[in-house]
Amino acid sequence: MIEVPSKVEGKQFDLFELEQKLKPVGYAIGGNWDYDHGAFDYKINDQEGYQFLRLPFTAIDGELDARNCTVELGRPFLLSHQFEAGLDEEGNVGTFSGSFNQFQEPTDKDARFPDHYIDSGKSLVKDLEALLLTD
Repeated sequence: MIEVPSKVEGKQFDLFELEQKLKPVGYAIGGNWDYDHGAFDYKINDQEGYQFLRLPFTAIDGELDARNCTVELGRPFLLSHQFEAGLDEEGNVGTFSGSFNQFQEPTDKDARFPDHYIDSGKSLVKDLEALLLTD
């Protein structure tokens, strides 16, 4: 994990409005959300495991699954997940089972982040600042 300091840290947004800005440019709400915290993920690469820019947020007014929830953004960070290569448990059952099982847990949830994607991640944070901090 590589933290990327940003001007968006500590800024507050209506969660619905934040989603309306982030989803069209490629962000998705990550799977590890709860009623009081979550994260938006932007997939940078999926050829060497998965590399993401993650933008964490915390609910400060309301719950994430309710309307009118206000969230506060945390510090963005770069995250890499590694999966075990090879066939799935069913063997070679067709085109979709080739390289890894898409439902398997990562073998390393905090794998080393490839150096050549760090600049891309930092550039994405600058784009994020421009998107969220200008009207």
